[in-house]
Amino acid sequence: MGLISSTHSISRYYIDGAFHDGAAEGVRQGLIENAIPEIENEYDEICAGWTPLETPYNPDFESASFIFGTYFAFSLRIDKKSIPSKLVQKHMAIEMEKKKKESGRPFISKNEKTEIKEMVLDILMHKTPFIPNIYDVLWDYEEKNLILFSTQKAANELFETLFFKSFDHKPIRIFPYTLVEKLGSFSSDKKDRVLALAPLNMKGVQ
Repeated sequence: MGLISSTHSISRYYIDGAFHDGAAEGVRQGLIENAIPEIENEYDEICAGWTPLETPYNPDFESASFIFGTYFAFSLRIDKKSIPSKLVQKHMAIEMEKKKKESGRPFISKNEKTEIKEMVLDILMHKTPFIPNIYDVLWDYEEKNLILFSTQKAANELFETLFFKSFDHKPIRIFPYTLVEKLGSFSSDKKDRVLALAPLNMKGVQ
């Protein structure tokens, strides 16, 4: 889901840091250097990188804009291959029958099954197309806030890794505790009290 969707699932991040050559240029270079590859490696299971917000299937940051008002806006695109297990089972069964006929044996050894499975996965990985998923990013650099339009664990973890690699800024996920620590106007003693809180064990409580 993205900026123009009727419903949103979002994760908020706190971003602190500066760029030596200015924020706009620093972000531009990070996006260009870590844009999703235009030529896909057909044997990869997953491929990820940045794309322009308005043209997610044309990752050209040399001409596309990523500055909208006071925000940096772009997208994370994750292309992934998913091979159904039943399809793997089908092709394995076909290849094992071929192997039995060729060898004249009524059985297949464990090593042969492993080799057949690897061969089948390699063939299917080669033939299976990537399925793209796009997650928009809205970064308010001045306010040190960022919104990722995703709550999926895998997508969020990949975003955090790629973001740090691209901009050398560590994205800190905003939870109630980080909200108090980073964004709240709490005194030091109140912060210490909140951060020292532990979950209440309700077992046995009536």
